[in-house]
Amino acid sequence: MAGIITGVLFDFYRLIRGLSGLNKIIMFIEDTLFWLFTAVIVFVFLMYTNYAYLRMYVYILLAVGIYLYLKIFSRIFIGFYEKLFRILGRVFRVILNTLVYFFQYVIYIIKKKNKRNYKN
Repeated sequence: MAGIITGVLFDFYRLIRGLSGLNKIIMFIEDTLFWLFTAVIVFVFLMYTNYAYLRMYVYILLAVGIYLYLKIFSRIFIGFYEKLFRILGRVFRVILNTLVYFFQYVIYIIKKKNKRNYKN
């Protein structure tokens, strides 16, 4: 299960990282932070399930879980994440355009009233 969780986090990270074309230093920092975060998540999972007894079978099963996730479920989750990002992007764009239009309208009304006041 920890391997599958790691695979899901890795796919999410790949999608986020794919959106930005940054230099190698920033990518190294992002990768390091991702793997530290993943290590903490796996450690907490292992603490909860088997009191963090690290035997060889734990490493083997973690690797098997990651492998199975990447071979079987990765495409499904990547497709889901891409659709989710597209939908969230559209919703964000609609909300942003609505707010911009609202403030433009308010500024237009204020300017219109100020023109009337200067004429009188």
